[in-house]
Amino acid sequence: MSTTLGSKRFLPPEAIARIARLELRARVVVEGVLSGLHKSPYKGQSVEFLQHREYTKGDDLRRVDWKVWARQDRYYVKEFEEETNLRLFLVVDSSKSMTYSHGTAAKPALSKYDYAATMAASLAWLALSHSDAVGCATFDNAVRASLPPRTRKTQLQGVIELLEAKPSENPTAFLPVFRQLAETLPKRGLVVVISDLLGDSSAGGPESILKGLSMLRRRGHDVAVLHVMDSDELDFPFDGPTRFEGLELPQHIACNPRALREGYLQAVEEFLSSLRRGCAGMRCDYSLVRTDQPVDASLIRFLSQRTSMAV
Repeated sequence: MSTTLGSKRFLPPEAIARIARLELRARVVVEGVLSGLHKSPYKGQSVEFLQHREYTKGDDLRRVDWKVWARQDRYYVKEFEEETNLRLFLVVDSSKSMTYSHGTAAKPALSKYDYAATMAASLAWLALSHSDAVGCATFDNAVRASLPPRTRKTQLQGVIELLEAKPSENPTAFLPVFRQLAETLPKRGLVVVISDLLGDSSAGGPESILKGLSMLRRRGHDVAVLHVMDSDELDFPFDGPTRFEGLELPQHIACNPRALREGYLQAVEEFLSSLRRGCAGMRCDYSLVRTDQPVDASLIRFLSQRTSMAV
């Protein structure tokens, strides 16, 4: 697959080189997940010719290739492999909370959205390099843009162009988005949700997220969640008087963060634990992703996790 792309934001040349090395380093992982999943769990989906082999006593005569016999005067039988292409659909959160980054002017870092979009573009590149169908959608409190799954060569550029739109100013509403996707995605496939899973608590919190994911699972989709969080959100490194501004709600608080740290970290762990338990209960892959880690390392960990669960 050509790596000559029109975008340098999510797949710059150095990222393409890293992704290519990722595919080499994780060949078994990638083939085990993105290629190995081609073997259909749904009987009778499609049948692909694999090879000829010489006829042996007891073989089904209906599998003899008579055209080969007419040319070579020898009996060969056809062998087939049931196979179906993977359908990968990437669902990327583009709400306002995804704009956060721990970076500074002196030491910039990817925002959660840029990190999520880079992961999505990388997964699209890997899947399309295996001739899989890839689609993509971005969302906040509704699906904002969508690209149906295709295998054509121009699909990667379409995915990147969709991801290059700036995050919105809207909060997140997971349940209506996941319900819409469950109703509109046409076939069973692998749905990868890439989000910080943060939204207005009045919309239901973890319960609404898990309810929405369960809708996708009931439609027969294999669902994976890449939970993208900034290191500031996970470690709460703040010290001294600080003003915190809400991104999903128009609220702010000025305080001494040291007084809040213990309670905040406990609340975060409870939030993460409820998501892990809920996803495990519905056989939905869950992976916490930190934006201070390299994208390729996060991808290897995600693919390795899926491979170990598939074995």
